[in-house]
Amino acid sequence: MGKVIIVTGASSGIGKATALQLIEEGHIVYGAARRVDMMTDIVEAGGKAVSLDLTNHDQVRTEVAGILEAEGRVDVLVNNAGYAVYGPVEEVSYEQAKRQFEVNLFGLAEITKAILPGMRIQGSGTIVNVTSVGGKVYTPLGAWYHASKHALEGWSDCLRLEVKQFDIDVVIVEPGVIKTGFKDAMDELFEDSNGPYKEMKSLIARMMEGTQEPGQYSEPTVIARTISKAIKVKRPKTRYAAGKMAKQSLLGRKLLSDKAFDRMFLAMLKNYGQS
Repeated sequence: MGKVIIVTGASSGIGKATALQLIEEGHIVYGAARRVDMMTDIVEAGGKAVSLDLTNHDQVRTEVAGILEAEGRVDVLVNNAGYAVYGPVEEVSYEQAKRQFEVNLFGLAEITKAILPGMRIQGSGTIVNVTSVGGKVYTPLGAWYHASKHALEGWSDCLRLEVKQFDIDVVIVEPGVIKTGFKDAMDELFEDSNGPYKEMKSLIARMMEGTQEPGQYSEPTVIARTISKAIKVKRPKTRYAAGKMAKQSLLGRKLLSDKAFDRMFLAMLKNYGQS
């Protein structure tokens, strides 16, 4: 029997690929995103689409209640929705930073809180939190994005311990370099290239362009298959790293000291400046 699954951020990228993968496997899938018109392919494939802004907590509770009324249960929640605010700490406004956390952490927490009572009652469930390799490593100009992903890693670990007693699994998925709209979003943030961080902005932008060249990224379907695997097995791992450079980046961070990692990254930037 197929599971009832909610996938947030299903209008593009990893969320859309995951929703389509799980529909194909026979699950009842609700794709959730702000733009319902971007999820017509999910509906055509046999899934359902709901309009959801994670920063609107009343809407989150209402939509989850509607799904529970229609289906009687939610077996899996895939918390995928998120975006990146990039820019120097000195220049990113508090409004931008707060919204980063509202979407990447607090909105995610709200929908998780909405589905947890039902999972506790049924004595089962899986919560998949899509973080990032950026939840373990760090880059200049990404302070608020990395902070939100580091926070989500720790938040997920605490939640896992709390809900284990109810036979609810919490799984972290850490994508590496994936082909999404990530770079385009960064380009918008880097439009103002004047100021003391002008050179660093240019180098980071060039580095990100390099990750979108053929062979330098993985398709979102790689993460979709990883999520599918995590919800199929009886005892999922606590973490799955997948996608281009995911495992290598995490290993490098584990082996290198902070200063060694800093030197490595700054040397990479210098090479981009000389190329």
